[in-house]
Amino acid sequence: FRKYKDKRLKMQNKFVYLECNSENTKMINRLDFREATQLIGMFPAVAILGPRQVGKTTLAKMLAGGRPSIYLDLEAVADRAMLKNAAEFLLQQRGKLVILDEIQRMPHLFQELRGVIDANRDAGFKAGQFLLLGSASMDLLQQSSESLAGRIAYTELTPILIPEYPEEINRLW
Repeated sequence: FRKYKDKRLKMQNKFVYLECNSENTKMINRLDFREATQLIGMFPAVAILGPRQVGKTTLAKMLAGGRPSIYLDLEAVADRAMLKNAAEFLLQQRGKLVILDEIQRMPHLFQELRGVIDANRDAGFKAGQFLLLGSASMDLLQQSSESLAGRIAYTELTPILIPEYPEEINRLW
């Protein structure tokens, strides 16, 4: 995995597995990685929903991989400020995978995303524009499905499942 050069990202995410050099730290291969990769290749926007601390951010950074991308944590004031004129900022990111973490903090963005996705489609960018991370609240699902109908796919990231970590089964139980 590549190292992230953005110091702000390192400071905000002290426990991101991708940046840990310890030999004792291991990233568990999530079953959702393959599904999310396929969805990113098919839809302009993909939402990964799930409870806190299940690995949504880590999975998103893995999905970004070597592709051009930008990560915004919407719990961070500085990142929210970048979206003051959201449509203009997001259009400037054309050709990158824009990861919006904690999207439920700015639900009004769904209306902006619709216009940006359509403008990007007109410019030839069909799939893999946005990766949205957040909780699976009913309000979030309703707002995104109404604003982004036909433009978004959803996947849920659950807590770790036994098939994802089979070598530890005997040790844990």
